[in-house]
Amino acid sequence: MNAVKLNPVVRLFKKLTTTVQCLALLVIASAFTLVSAQAQSASSEDAKKQRSTEQLSTVKSEIAKQKSAIVQVSKKRRQLNAQLKKDDFAIAKVAKAMNNTRNSLKATQDKLTSLAKEKAQLNRDKVQQENALAHQLRTAYTTGQHDYLKMLLNQEESSQVQRSLTYYQYLSKARIAEIEAFQATIARLSEVEVEQQQKAKQLTQLQQTQQSQRAALEKNKAQRKKTLTALRKELLSNKQQLAKLEQEEANLVAELERLARQSALAKNLPGLDRLKRKLRWPVSGRIKHSFGTRKQGYLRWKGVLLSAAVGRQVTSIYSGKVLFSDWLKGYGLVTVIDHGKGYMSLYGHNQALLKNVGDTVEPGEAIAIVGQSGGQSEPGLYFEIRHHGKAVNPKLWCR
Repeated sequence: MNAVKLNPVVRLFKKLTTTVQCLALLVIASAFTLVSAQAQSASSEDAKKQRSTEQLSTVKSEIAKQKSAIVQVSKKRRQLNAQLKKDDFAIAKVAKAMNNTRNSLKATQDKLTSLAKEKAQLNRDKVQQENALAHQLRTAYTTGQHDYLKMLLNQEESSQVQRSLTYYQYLSKARIAEIEAFQATIARLSEVEVEQQQKAKQLTQLQQTQQSQRAALEKNKAQRKKTLTALRKELLSNKQQLAKLEQEEANLVAELERLARQSALAKNLPGLDRLKRKLRWPVSGRIKHSFGTRKQGYLRWKGVLLSAAVGRQVTSIYSGKVLFSDWLKGYGLVTVIDHGKGYMSLYGHNQALLKNVGDTVEPGEAIAIVGQSGGQSEPGLYFEIRHHGKAVNPKLWCR
């Protein structure tokens, strides 16, 4: 049977149907692939988002920890600075007492030396007076009392009798004076010996007190060293250190401005205008840091730091009135003196302050004791001169 010939239209339709089916399958496959890809992409984005959220949470947690740590460190540093202030005051109290004891010891030793000299002189006087009295007694015994009566009875003229009476009265008074002087010497000698015993006892007590004070001072110094060690463990970055110094300097300037306003009320102080290169340094020693040299970052030294041994006396450069006598963060125990006409001098890092606010001082008078208060690792004196609140080079005034 002959094959049925298909209509060309039918053949074309079949071809088209097949093509459409293929295209449909292709579209379906593509759609499936696209959906699958989109699903995978969405899953990847979700994972990324989850990771980012977790990282953000971790960062926030770390920031919170750092903030908490900073707060704790700041709190600890404040506590340690407060302890340092307490330690400096404890050392100052003992150092001041030791200075008083040292002065008392010197005064007592000087008095004992003076008493020893007086006693030696009294003993010499005693020997001379004993010899004089012995001579008078021998003379009186040799002459005899009857010679005196015989001389009176044999006088023919009353004027001669009167002269003789006067002579014997004079001898009698001289003898009495010698006896009284001798008795006074003996009495004073006894007083001196008693006073010597008392001063010797006082000297022993003062020496014992000094030993106790030294032990207390060493104990306080050990506590201060412990505090400083703890402070240094809380290391500061250069930026933090600079900020710390800036704050300390700002505190000092604010205090000095307040004192300058107070100083303006004093009209009778002469100032330092005519004293350039005529003043003595408050303590002799090497200049470790000079005025105007770099301190930290852009900060410059507003005064000089003088190297000096602990315990040496700090003296006022000129006469004036004490405006400030207290502790300042970064500068330790500080004394500020008003010299008049806008001039002030500042003495910092002392171990003890010997003058109080309102005290008047003279040139060269002891006002403090060299130390290392305010957190210094080595002893020395920080010294400034200011005119109307502005720091000036101390080398222009001191030589």
